[in-house]
Amino acid sequence: MSSREAMRLAEEAGLDLVKIAPTAKPPVCKIVDYGKFKYEQARRDKESKKKQRTIEVKEIRFSPNIDTNDLNTKQNAARKFLTKGDRVKVTMRFRGREMAHMNASRHILEEFAQSLEDIAVIEKAPRVEGRTMTLQLSQKKS
Repeated sequence: MSSREAMRLAEEAGLDLVKIAPTAKPPVCKIVDYGKFKYEQARRDKESKKKQRTIEVKEIRFSPNIDTNDLNTKQNAARKFLTKGDRVKVTMRFRGREMAHMNASRHILEEFAQSLEDIAVIEKAPRVEGRTMTLQLSQKKS
């Protein structure tokens, strides 16, 4: 129907002509009370935002000469973050002469990921970026 006819029908009914899908060919319109339409749309948007959860990226940092007990503490922290649903970015930073042995320290990150493989999956493999080596883990989908 033409837009003039639709406007006439809306005025006769005492309501508004609202474009529902303005990009469609032809545009889709409804004859509704505009205030009520906006209110219901705001409620739908608010309801959908309630169900969303933002996924944060938590970072765990250590150096290549970390002791086993310290590493276990970091693994427990990562486990806690992963069970909450967050992603974990594990960063190993190198300083001074440690830079010469970067590839020899890769196994520490791999063992870290292997210890958490029951609840985590590797999202990004260990990668060297300047003075740091990073690994990203996310929660395993059940």
